[in-house]
Amino acid sequence: PEVINGRTHKATVVDLSPWVEYEFRVVASNSVGIGEPSRPSALLKTKAAVPVVAPTNISGGGGSRSELVITWEPVSEELQNGEGFGYIIMFRPLGSASWTKAAVASVESSKYVYRNESITPLSPFEVKVGVYNDEGEGTLSSISIIYSGEDEPQIAPVGVSALSVSAAEVEVSWQPLAWNRHTGRVLGYEVSLG
Repeated sequence: PEVINGRTHKATVVDLSPWVEYEFRVVASNSVGIGEPSRPSALLKTKAAVPVVAPTNISGGGGSRSELVITWEPVSEELQNGEGFGYIIMFRPLGSASWTKAAVASVESSKYVYRNESITPLSPFEVKVGVYNDEGEGTLSSISIIYSGEDEPQIAPVGVSALSVSAAEVEVSWQPLAWNRHTGRVLGYEVSLG
């Protein structure tokens, strides 16, 4: 801390965080050294301010058909800067000009799910997540690209063949499905006996 002239009995403390409780102590010093600190002052809370730290780790995806799932890392309490803290979610289909905006009023929230039957599977969306409190809207994150939920695969595997290996075993093979908008991410195959 800055050393204050011995004839001064008041100081302004700067660069404090908004909406945080502080207590203060004062120590006297001279050419011999530094004395004992004073007893702590009463707790004093700084005034609220618009939040300035945007959520991080914006991601999402997955979910069901016709859903856009958006997730983020929640903002810690000391960075919320006031009462009434929440999140602003903004998203639009990639290439669209207008944003859809939603608010999530829960401090602990880290997920938002938008459901709309018009969303086609695996559609890319531009997404930003911001913050607000009773003082106003704060900072928005940079844009992340998140894909809407998938649909079940619409294409069956081709090139299915079977080879008898033994009296009790048959080896079944097929051509894997390539990733595309109709199949999405193939997580596995089911082989059924007919």
